[in-house]
Amino acid sequence: MTIVGPLTAFHMLDGIAVALLFLTWATIGWLIERPNAKHKSASVLMARYRLEWMSHIAARDPRVFDAMLLTNLREGTAFFASACLIAIGGGMALLSNTERVSMIAEDLILDTAPESVLEVKILVVILLLTAAFLKFVWANRVFGYCAVLAGTIPNDLSDPRCTIRSRQAGELNVTAARAFNKGLRSVYFALGALAWLVGAWALIVATALTLIMIIRREYASRSRNVLLEEPVQ
Repeated sequence: MTIVGPLTAFHMLDGIAVALLFLTWATIGWLIERPNAKHKSASVLMARYRLEWMSHIAARDPRVFDAMLLTNLREGTAFFASACLIAIGGGMALLSNTERVSMIAEDLILDTAPESVLEVKILVVILLLTAAFLKFVWANRVFGYCAVLAGTIPNDLSDPRCTIRSRQAGELNVTAARAFNKGLRSVYFALGALAWLVGAWALIVATALTLIMIIRREYASRSRNVLLEEPVQ
């Protein structure tokens, strides 16, 4: 059964696979970032430590260590943003040379597909990479906001601005980290979307494996267990 319309080369299974890909991509973030969930994810647990980090800055002088950490966070977001931009450029280059991609796809699936089909599949990957790029750029900018606010936190703990500025800097740190995590998840699903070049079933399997990997890292990883550890009183 095929979809009626201009995309007649796509089967109904392709539509189901793509819908599953985007549905999973759009909802997994909401599930992971819920702060009131009974079983908290590693991202939510890290948010608590980010807020605690900012609350300790006021008592630290000089703040070279904090400045280095914030610089490293910004450099990480800048690296991933640059990598996404390069990947987007590579995807755009593939759109002008779909003949070679078509030959590779034919060898993999032992079937022929119009070049327009391959172009749509590549565009889906580019779309996810673009979403990741935008999230990384925004995370970089918000980490910059956080650095500025951290610099305004007074060293005098009795100053009423100390608590306010620490909370503001912490909230911005958490917001930037949330955008960074969304960017990473978009990259994961973009890599999974490459499986669509092989076929719809491959895309479904890749989406499921990507989902399992993300859930495991957020809820069943060694890193999460470490975050749950509390100091012995």
